[in-house]
Amino acid sequence: MNELKTQIKKLSERLEKALSVLKLEEERIQLSDLEKTSSAADFWNDQSVAQETMKKISAIRAHLDKWDGLTKEINDLAELIENTSDNDHSLIKELETNLTDITERFEKTEFELLFSGEYDANNAILSISAGSGGTDAQDWAEMLLRMYLKFAEKQAFETEIIEQTRGEEAGVKSATVKIEGFFAYGYLKSEFGVHRLVRLSPYDADNARHTSFALVEVLPEIEKEEFVLDEKDLRIDVFRSGGHGGQSVNTTDSAVRITHLPTGLTAVSQNERSQLQNKEGALKVLKSKLTLLAKQKNVAELSELKGEPISAEWGSQIRSYVLHPYTLVKDGRTQYETADTQAVLDGKIDEFIEAYLRKEISEPKKSLNHG
Repeated sequence: MNELKTQIKKLSERLEKALSVLKLEEERIQLSDLEKTSSAADFWNDQSVAQETMKKISAIRAHLDKWDGLTKEINDLAELIENTSDNDHSLIKELETNLTDITERFEKTEFELLFSGEYDANNAILSISAGSGGTDAQDWAEMLLRMYLKFAEKQAFETEIIEQTRGEEAGVKSATVKIEGFFAYGYLKSEFGVHRLVRLSPYDADNARHTSFALVEVLPEIEKEEFVLDEKDLRIDVFRSGGHGGQSVNTTDSAVRITHLPTGLTAVSQNERSQLQNKEGALKVLKSKLTLLAKQKNVAELSELKGEPISAEWGSQIRSYVLHPYTLVKDGRTQYETADTQAVLDGKIDEFIEAYLRKEISEPKKSLNHG
C-alpha cells in the first residue's frame, strides 16, 4: 500500500501543477457569458453567428468536463487508497489497475501543457499543395489530407473543407480544411512544411519507385481581427469551384479567391453555394494570415515581407514517409521515427507532434506560424 500511496501522491501533485497552469476559471467565465448570449430572444436571428457560438459552447464545455472529471477521479482514488487496509488484497489489486489506467489518461491530457503559444488554443486552417512529382504528388497531397482528417477525427475535432481542387488524373492539386476544436492549432502547427513520400508509383507502368512532395501550411483561425484590410489593396477573383473530378462541391461561379496585393498573400473559399459567403470565408483566412504577419513586423512594412515561398521539392522536407524499399516515417527536425507507416497515414501522428513540441520548448525559436 505504501507504494500505491506514493504513486497517487505524485499523480495528485502533477494534477495540481497542471491545474495551476491551465486557465479553467477563465474558461468557466467565458462559457457563462456565451450561455447568457445564447439565451437571448434574438440569438437565432443570425444563424451563422449562432451556430459558431454553439460550437464554442460545446468545445469549452467538453474541455472543462474532461479536466473536472479527471480531477474528481484522481481525488476519489486518492481517498480510497488512503482508507484501504493493507490486508484487503483483492481491493489493492483493483486499485493498482485503476491507478495505472487513470495515470495513462492523465498523461495524455497533460500533453496540453505543452501548448504555450498565443494562438495554440484556436481552431486551425490547414492547407495542402501538391509539389513536384506530377500525378503522384497530387495523390500524395490527397493522402495527407486523409491523414489529417483521420487525426482530427481521433481528437474529436470538427472539420470543414473550405477549398479543394482535384487533379486531372487523381488526387488533389490543393485543399484547405478548417479544423475546429480546443488546441487544434497547437496540435497541428508542427505540420507546417514540406512532406516527402517515397513509394512504388501506382501511376507508373513500370511500377518504378517515385519521390513526391507536398507542402502543408497551418494557420490559427483568429477571431479578433487585428488587421484592418483596405479594399484598394485587394483583388477579388470569382471562378467555378470544384474543377476536374470535383465532387460534393457546387459547380456554379461562386468560388472566391482574394489576393492581398501589397504582400501577394491569397485565400480561397469554395465550399459555400453563396459567393458572398465564400468571400467572407476567404477574407477570414486572409485576415488570419495578415494578422500573424503584422505580429512580427510593423504593418507599414507589410509590402516588404512577402519573401520567397517554400518550395515543395527535394531538400526542403521536414518529414519523409518511405513505403519502399522499407517502411519508415522520420521527422528531420526531431529525428523521431517509426516503421508503422500505415498507422501514421491513418492519422496516428501524436508522437511526431509531441516530439516537436518538446523540442520547441527546449529550443525555442521565433516563427510566424508557431506563435
